[in-house]
Amino acid sequence: MPRVKYRDSDVELMARMMRAEAEGEGKQGMLYVGNVIVNRVRSDCLDFKDVRTVRDVIFHIQGGNYSFEAVQKGNLFYQRAREVEKRLAKQTLDFWGKHPGKYALWYFNPYGPCPPTWYNQPFAGQYKQHCYYEPIGGTCDDVYRY
Repeated sequence: MPRVKYRDSDVELMARMMRAEAEGEGKQGMLYVGNVIVNRVRSDCLDFKDVRTVRDVIFHIQGGNYSFEAVQKGNLFYQRAREVEKRLAKQTLDFWGKHPGKYALWYFNPYGPCPPTWYNQPFAGQYKQHCYYEPIGGTCDDVYRY
């Protein structure tokens, strides 16, 4: 059973985002980004209340901006997904989730070392240039149900 409900169009959309956000970090980096997308679909808390589909997550607006910079600025996001990215997206939607992105709801690429918190959320780990952050314990239990 998949981790979240999805359609073929969600696989394509998620694959495009994974590539746009983490192509430079290889397949593993793209999987981590995909995992954050799935976690946001699964969690009905904090910044992600009433965000229930892959499409909702990708085009989510916070503070007047898209949550994913690639929607607004990314040329890669608007290119067709390749088969390799589609396989990675499907893998993440169906079953994949590993540390540091296993429970992460946020990530970013800082100009320096990863800070211990990001908007008060604890650091979960780093993969190449991206820092991953989990919700504070007890604030978003859905993300921890696997």
